[in-house]
Amino acid sequence: MPVSLSVNDVAAQLDHAVLKPQATDDDLAAAAAMCRERGVGCLCVRPADVVQAAGLLDGSRVVLASVVGFPHGSHRGDVKAMEAARAIADGARELDMVMNVGAFLSGHTGLVRADIAAVVAEAGAAEQPVLVKVILETCLLSLDQVATACLLAEEAGADYVKTSTGFAEHGATRSAVATMLETVGGRLGVKASGGIRSWEDAVGYLEMGCGRLGVGDAARILDGSGEQPRRQDQGPAKAY
Repeated sequence: MPVSLSVNDVAAQLDHAVLKPQATDDDLAAAAAMCRERGVGCLCVRPADVVQAAGLLDGSRVVLASVVGFPHGSHRGDVKAMEAARAIADGARELDMVMNVGAFLSGHTGLVRADIAAVVAEAGAAEQPVLVKVILETCLLSLDQVATACLLAEEAGADYVKTSTGFAEHGATRSAVATMLETVGGRLGVKASGGIRSWEDAVGYLEMGCGRLGVGDAARILDGSGEQPRRQDQGPAKAY
């Protein structure tokens, strides 16, 4: 595969996730140190870890994200909104929220739109810019449904649509990502997530047009490039 992206280019577009239920304080600290050292763009953590992660990333360029309604999306809309507000107050600058998949598949599009909009409203009320990424859990949807879900997220004011939580049957696929990219037409960002474990996978999705990649082992992916990275562990957090 021809590679047109440097290791630092790819690192900046990775969202490294520490979301497994068994992750410890030591795991979080190691992930934060790796993100700082390798120039990873974003660290995504569980809601209870946001305060600790914010301290670990203080003074770095790494952006902090928290999940909302994770992993099934079945929280009440007002609970998701409160979770979003708490995450922002704790230091999160991005929110990866899970769409209410069951409501969507039941045809309750108004509820799904309102669910997303409630989180977007909390992000919009923040003193600093906060991005909202909507996880569609594409493995549970047909491609037509993926397209419809993308449009609902756009109508609700989201910034990104995202394929997967990593907790369902499988993660990103080329067909789902292609549908998302075609549907949002550059108006929203697209994040591929779930099952991206190699340099070749990462570059492939970025070259398709994804703006972000959700991964569980950013260091392994970057090491697969064969390129020596520039270490980047200083400077203020960047705004996307």
